[in-house]
Amino acid sequence: MAHLISLFAGGIGLISLYFFTDKNMLIISMAGIGLAWCSILAMPYAMLTQALPANKMGVYMGIFNFFIVIPQILAATILGMLTKHIFHGDAIMTIVVGGCSMIIAGLLTLRIKDK
Repeated sequence: MAHLISLFAGGIGLISLYFFTDKNMLIISMAGIGLAWCSILAMPYAMLTQALPANKMGVYMGIFNFFIVIPQILAATILGMLTKHIFHGDAIMTIVVGGCSMIIAGLLTLRIKDK
């Protein structure tokens, strides 16, 4: 639930960047994004370690890292092109898509069974 709430806060924080026009309101956006960032750095590993056998922990953690790094490489490679062609260079719309994706990711955490 902590990860779900954090991802929701981050998603709402990213989406709110589109709506806020006062620069002082951006602190609210950044608080949500910061909360999600804290959770993203720690919670997936904590959830994973509960499900892994101790003697294979290193191997599975290494494989898990692929699922973090590969999407980052893909985003860095194609996100600029997608922003240019799909959103006609309007980068804020790409950020809104990121916020929506974060909310969807939060909902998907409900599928994880806690031991």
